[in-house]
Amino acid sequence: MSPRHRAAPAPTAPPAVVTGLGMTTALGGDTASTWAALLAGESGIGSLDIGPPNGPTQRYLAARAAVEPRTVLPAAKASHCDRSAQFALVAAKEAWRDAGLADTADQGTRVAVVVGVGLGGLSTILEQNHRLETEGPARVSPRTIPRMLPNHPAAEVGLMIGAKARVHTPVSACASGAEALAQGLALIRDGLADVVVAGGTEAALTPLAFAGFARLQALSSRHDDPGQASRPFDADRDGFVMGEGAGILVLESPEHAAARGARVHGHLTGAGITNDSHHVAQPAPGGTGCAAAVEAALHDACLPPSRIQHINAHATSTPVGDLCEAQALRAVFGEELKEIAVSAPKAAFGHTLGAAGAIEAVLTVLALRERTAPPVHTLDRLDPEIDTLGLNVVGRHPQPLPATGPLAALSTSMGFGGHNVALTFTTAV
Repeated sequence: MSPRHRAAPAPTAPPAVVTGLGMTTALGGDTASTWAALLAGESGIGSLDIGPPNGPTQRYLAARAAVEPRTVLPAAKASHCDRSAQFALVAAKEAWRDAGLADTADQGTRVAVVVGVGLGGLSTILEQNHRLETEGPARVSPRTIPRMLPNHPAAEVGLMIGAKARVHTPVSACASGAEALAQGLALIRDGLADVVVAGGTEAALTPLAFAGFARLQALSSRHDDPGQASRPFDADRDGFVMGEGAGILVLESPEHAAARGARVHGHLTGAGITNDSHHVAQPAPGGTGCAAAVEAALHDACLPPSRIQHINAHATSTPVGDLCEAQALRAVFGEELKEIAVSAPKAAFGHTLGAAGAIEAVLTVLALRERTAPPVHTLDRLDPEIDTLGLNVVGRHPQPLPATGPLAALSTSMGFGGHNVALTFTTAV
């Protein structure tokens, strides 16, 4: 019997309290500016001319960060870090301050860090390999190894806040940021940390990444109108647009947050993780793996499908991926899917790969807190096949969520290799 049909378990697994939010995206350098631009229907997608060193450039669609992290971080710290770690530090610093925590962790507080990446220190690898080939080994930076490691962003965040409980780095392609939050929830529930700084980061706008995705025919070719290029669920979608940035949430045990009188943005109540075991770069037909992750998250949160009022969809704007996700949601929610407001924010800031699940988790918390589902400003005509499934995609204007009463939302993430992660959130009251 599937998780969707079995009886809900006793609510023995507590939620994690969300007390801090931070992000930096192509829409804005912090949470407030990103949220405001998203609601206004703005786009952070443009064109980028890029190519290998001493080689020909090519024009790609890209969503570059609205605020350069080097302009926010101390110069010495920025110079020591890969761009992916720079983004993580910017978002983590905002989230930590938003949570009302001291500059560094109190000695009596068990603080953990979980920051996921997809491609990690790709910029450092490419830059230093070019230096090796053109200038010789003596010119390679002594910071190369720390900066290229996947755990580099998490380690830097841990150093910044004085995290001594543990530091983790999940690497599960485009599901990494969401998996980091699932791990953070587990650390809180297992009593291994009082506070977890969790999320994802990515800085992959490099010639190699563009060329690789282009060879997979995964990228949009709508160069005549970059702002309309990322078109999740639209009939004319033709691929995704790469973006960069980071999203970080501060999670706390309910007891720890209550003891210090913390402001609560919402609750992370459940997580589900599955794998397709189907194909390295394509989702399972019908989105069966994604559906299983959603069912597992609902079961973990003790939430029936009827409790969900909002879904933040992974929705990268690829023809196959969006359809499979829509089929997965239909399999779980059935006719009730027509009543759920579905947002797809990659339309505005592109696909941030390993950061996507974390950035969109921040947006999901904000959607519940503000009782507003963000718009999909590029949606002109819903794919007819997706339309028949009953997917209620928010159009070009924000859609109000119920003004009173408790709210619950779902955020989905899928990644190459068959990774699926689903997270559930509820309002603070």
